[in-house]
Amino acid sequence: MTIYQVFTRLFGADRQDCVPGGTKAQNGCGTMQDFTAKALDEIRGLGCTHIWYTGIIEHASKTDYSAIGIPPDNPDVVKGQAGSPYAIRDYYDVDPDIARNPEQRMHEFELLVRRTHRAGLKVIIDFVPNHVARQYRSDAKPAGVKDLGEGDDVSQTFSSDNNFYYLPGEQLHLDNIMSGSTYHEKPAKATGNDNFSAWPGPGDWYETVKLNYGIDYLSGRQTHFSPTPDTWHKMLDILLFWAAKGIDGFRCDMAEMVPVEFWQWALPQVKASYPEVIFIAEVYNPNLYRDYIHRGHFDYLYDKVGLYDTLLNVCRGQSTQTITACWQSVDDINGRMLNFLENHDEQRLASDHLLGDARKALPALLVSSLMPRPFMLYFGQELGERGMDAEGFSGMDGRTTIFDYWSVPSIRRWRSGGRFIPGQMQPAEQALRDCYRRILALRTEQAVFASGGFFDLMYANGHLHRQYAFIRHKGKEFALVVSNFSGQEETVSLNLPEHFFAFTGIKEKKKLSLTNALDGRKITTTFCSADPVTLTLPAHLGAVLFSRLGDWSFSRLG
Repeated sequence: MTIYQVFTRLFGADRQDCVPGGTKAQNGCGTMQDFTAKALDEIRGLGCTHIWYTGIIEHASKTDYSAIGIPPDNPDVVKGQAGSPYAIRDYYDVDPDIARNPEQRMHEFELLVRRTHRAGLKVIIDFVPNHVARQYRSDAKPAGVKDLGEGDDVSQTFSSDNNFYYLPGEQLHLDNIMSGSTYHEKPAKATGNDNFSAWPGPGDWYETVKLNYGIDYLSGRQTHFSPTPDTWHKMLDILLFWAAKGIDGFRCDMAEMVPVEFWQWALPQVKASYPEVIFIAEVYNPNLYRDYIHRGHFDYLYDKVGLYDTLLNVCRGQSTQTITACWQSVDDINGRMLNFLENHDEQRLASDHLLGDARKALPALLVSSLMPRPFMLYFGQELGERGMDAEGFSGMDGRTTIFDYWSVPSIRRWRSGGRFIPGQMQPAEQALRDCYRRILALRTEQAVFASGGFFDLMYANGHLHRQYAFIRHKGKEFALVVSNFSGQEETVSLNLPEHFFAFTGIKEKKKLSLTNALDGRKITTTFCSADPVTLTLPAHLGAVLFSRLGDWSFSRLG
């Protein structure tokens, strides 16, 4: 599984003269119809199997859609002009921003799902279960469905029958964030990042309110799961609603802030009706990993605090020896960890805040994408997008904004108005994308990477601190992957321990002709536990050496 995460609203936004903090009318907005058959073919050609369309479900915004029956939100509880896609305003609706005809937004989404499937790709969308927009209201909910908060007893701080947490008698104060706010909320509701006061600050998720899954946080986190809390039933209905649209998976935002007992109850019920639907959890606490997989029934978890953080530190100079301990800490659930180097929460690799040059992350890409795990990349990552625009609410923080109407420069050049003309890209963007394409294609086109075994060589190579080496193997085929995190061309001696030969079945002292999948060059060497293999590796890249390269065409990859 190789996921292409794309921020739906920004993908087709082509305006070059965007105004920081500008409105939709000023800066424009991409739509679902920008994902044409050609666009989807380009994404699939990168080696991707799934698309995570980020920002599908309707969220709070400063754009007025009252003409189509969507009341405007108070701007004081909306971040940016476009609003956060994680401040859901209506769980049963598609965001009108991303529809060419907002009145037909659900139909356009259904067509997007079909179009994506015809292109040979699967569809993932967000499920945001922990919090909703402060002014949540569903005008699209099915008949008979009660809205969140409808019927809540607002005189109680906590009740398992309530969907929200309340601060009876207190009014919400936004004074720590802005002056002269016109937003009124009394009684105040708890804020989405578990802030149970009426005075959220600028760093809080003040535009959201926390959902109540039956945990009384103010009474020592007492749990009230029987009878089943009302919120559980409502959220299960929402999952089933979207699964029925033909999607293939959910990326579950801040899943660890929702009790594992809910997932344990809900996910089997969804899979009973839609067994192929996958669930990816955003979980950052390693102590919770196995609980959310084994009890919570998640298929995959983010590996952010493990491999992502480790590889970033290695790119900055930390020893590559730390990578081994990182994957070994989750070896029992290794195939369930989702690798990535960028997503909407993290700063861009090429930004001034991280590496400053996307090519410096290529050795990390070799490691992260060629391990036996699912892998995800963020749109523009393959082009070296820097995220160094001051778009509005976000500021120049090295991230691509999720709050503003904007146009992403590298994506705009790649799309070339939907024609995808290679000559519109900068040479460095084209070269980087070709490199990504070559590496990611290995995951699906070569059996050793699609389903082969994994053998880490670092325990026999303690002298290596800027290179990381491992073997992938299946049957009589194998691939030797050596990443070079150094900014210089390096010639290294690689030891192959005796256990390696027993583990892989490769014969010692056998003379082998190996092909480097990154450039097509061949080398001849002998694999022997007594004699190291000598390799010369290019700066900020490495080598992927195959014993037999399957059906592979270097001219095709360009």
